[in-house]
Amino acid sequence: SMGSDEDWARAEEGLRTALEQLHMDYEVNEGDGAFYGPKIDFHLEDSLGRTWQCGTVQLDFQMPLNFDLEYVDADGTKKRPIMLHRVCFGSIERFIGILIEHFAGKFPTWLAPVQVKALPVSEKSRDYAHEVCAKLEEAGIRVVCDDRDEKIGYKIREARSIDRVPYMLILGEKEVEAGNISVRDRSNETVQMTVDEFVAKVTEEIKTRA
Repeated sequence: SMGSDEDWARAEEGLRTALEQLHMDYEVNEGDGAFYGPKIDFHLEDSLGRTWQCGTVQLDFQMPLNFDLEYVDADGTKKRPIMLHRVCFGSIERFIGILIEHFAGKFPTWLAPVQVKALPVSEKSRDYAHEVCAKLEEAGIRVVCDDRDEKIGYKIREARSIDRVPYMLILGEKEVEAGNISVRDRSNETVQMTVDEFVAKVTEEIKTRA
């Protein structure tokens, strides 16, 4: 470690006092700080019960000393700053990896990169699918229209098992005639509703982070 034992003791006591004033539970892991200062680690538990270090807050007396940093205080005197190193997520790649594993790729609606996939059954319902998608996009919903010339069963399996989208819209001639949509969720339950009803449902999920 860098610096004096006294500086380390002050830094450790500062972090401990901050945690206690915030009424946060913590455990002391002796010898686990970086070489330039002690730190607070935030550990997240995934769906398998494993814990991963993500965010950190590190209290650093040493870098300002080594670089001879100073600032002028309100009373006109020069003082040395104390540096805080803060990382909200830790390594962003590790954080995303934890999220993917935790949800097994099945992100909640608000977090899913693609929230809805529109699946026209045939060419006859393709234009209607694009109309529905336009309404969803206008409402701020992340939607993709899979208008490929593939069988509907194939598109459903791909959307459910590979893309893992929260909602699939199955759009055939019946939906075109009725002006509604067939909504299939991850439980494979399919219900009929209007586009406006579906937009209200999904936007509420996104707003409340259900």
